[in-house]
Amino acid sequence: NKLAMTAKKAAHTIAHTPTEQKDRALLALGQLIGEKKAYLMLENKKDIESAKKAGLAKSLIDRLRIDDKVIKEMQSSIRDVVNLPDPVGEIVKIWKRPNGLQVGRMRIPIGVIFVIYESRPNVTIEAFSLCLKSGNCVILKGGSEASHSNRALFNLIQEALKGTGISTEIAHLVDVKDRSYIYDLLTLEEYIDL
Repeated sequence: NKLAMTAKKAAHTIAHTPTEQKDRALLALGQLIGEKKAYLMLENKKDIESAKKAGLAKSLIDRLRIDDKVIKEMQSSIRDVVNLPDPVGEIVKIWKRPNGLQVGRMRIPIGVIFVIYESRPNVTIEAFSLCLKSGNCVILKGGSEASHSNRALFNLIQEALKGTGISTEIAHLVDVKDRSYIYDLLTLEEYIDL
């Protein structure tokens, strides 16, 4: 409840954050990913070793891996999001009613988005980037096989937000392996919008 309520309270803030500030946070995150590559790979190595000990298939282990190629792909996906137009406040349709009243449809943020994904750590960055750009709070839950990698990437997200003056309460990482926690979050429709 506390996690979801915190995100919901922060939703108003991020919905009104200027595009330039969101883009600065994303670019800072891309830079941090490059600068902290050794840290990311060290944390990822813990996940890879655990996956091998658990007997995961090679294809699943490959999806877990953070290497130079994945680092560059994450940075590229961030740049792609920065280059997208900010959808918040965009008027997508205007029409005139029979009484002469002009009506328009404006895009606004959804609010709080809960993203559950499997063992690809780069999704942590992709999901966060899209939510930030569209003015939404995000609660991230990656696969437990990538817990060290996801935590490391999330730490960089928090650092980028702090460095650009955006509340860190707009992004949360569920680091709990207990599935009942996830089911409990899924029932919190008054706080989680999607």
